[in-house]
Amino acid sequence: MNTHLIISTSNELLRVAAAHIIYISSDGNYSNLLMSGGEIRMVTFQLGQLEEMINKQLPDMRSMFIRIGRSLIININHIYHINVARQQLLLKDRDNTYTLSASKEALKSLKEFIEKKYEIK
Repeated sequence: MNTHLIISTSNELLRVAAAHIIYISSDGNYSNLLMSGGEIRMVTFQLGQLEEMINKQLPDMRSMFIRIGRSLIININHIYHINVARQQLLLKDRDNTYTLSASKEALKSLKEFIEKKYEIK
C-alpha cells in the first residue's frame, strides 16, 4: 500500500506522506499543500488534478481526504473543531492549529459526514 503522494513536474518531484498533509488549498492554477509543522509547498497543479492524484495513488487512503467546496481538500484525521454558524473549521497537528473558512453548507455536510462515519447520534 502506497502511503505517499508523489507530485511530479518536468523539474521537480515532491513525495509527501499522506498522513502529514493537513490540507490542500487552491490558488488559481496552483495549489498549496500545508503539511504537519506548518510547511507550505506550492505546486503547479489545480485542486481537481490533485484530487485525481490522491484517488489514483492512494486508493486505500482516499477516504482520509475530503473536498470542501471548490477550494479545499482536507485530511479528516486533522479535524479539531467545526463551527457551522461561524463558518470556521479548525485543523490541528501535534503543535499547530490551522483556521479555515468555508461555507455553512460545506461545513454542515462535513459535520454530518463525520457524525455518520463515527456513528455519532
